[in-house]
Amino acid sequence: MQPTVVLISVFAIFIPALMLPGPDFVGVVRSSMTRGTKAGLLTTVGVSIGLGIYATLGLLGLSAVLTKFEWLAWLIRVAGGAYLVYLGIRLLFAKPEAVEIDDQAKSGNPLLFGLGVTLTNPKAIVLFASVFATSVTAATPIWLMVTMIALVVASSLAWYSLVSLFMSSAPVVRSFGRARHWIERAAGACFIVLGGRILADSRNPLTP
Repeated sequence: MQPTVVLISVFAIFIPALMLPGPDFVGVVRSSMTRGTKAGLLTTVGVSIGLGIYATLGLLGLSAVLTKFEWLAWLIRVAGGAYLVYLGIRLLFAKPEAVEIDDQAKSGNPLLFGLGVTLTNPKAIVLFASVFATSVTAATPIWLMVTMIALVVASSLAWYSLVSLFMSSAPVVRSFGRARHWIERAAGACFIVLGGRILADSRNPLTP
């Protein structure tokens, strides 16, 4: 598979997942609203480091499995595809909910707060394994893996910096909350299509 196709496949899933209002989003907004933009940006750095760690673990783990155990690699692809389809269906039928903001981020180091929010979210590593299962093979070069990790961190820094700079006021957060449902639907459709593709490809265990 061409490197460009690999990157498009991976980030067609990761970018919508990144934009979904989850623990990382709420953590950045909490810091921005309660302690200011600087704290929000430091929380962004912490979140991005955490996502980079999970991306690295996901890639290294998949690479090791793909190299030694072809049958287990196939099983991971099936599980990853099924998880994406499941997540997509949940997002499509999710009821609109407001983005809840509280003041739990008022104390402590905002960078460590962001790192902790990300690393204590067990769904993150499952999502990364599912994302990378779409295109990572035993032949994937190291430079491409490093590029994917760097883009994960850069995308997170860019998105959550915007969240901190432009979405830290209550009226803006409420407006974004009204659009959340449509973001979830779009992401859900994307997950279902790409998860379905993985499951279709998995009929041939040798498909890269």
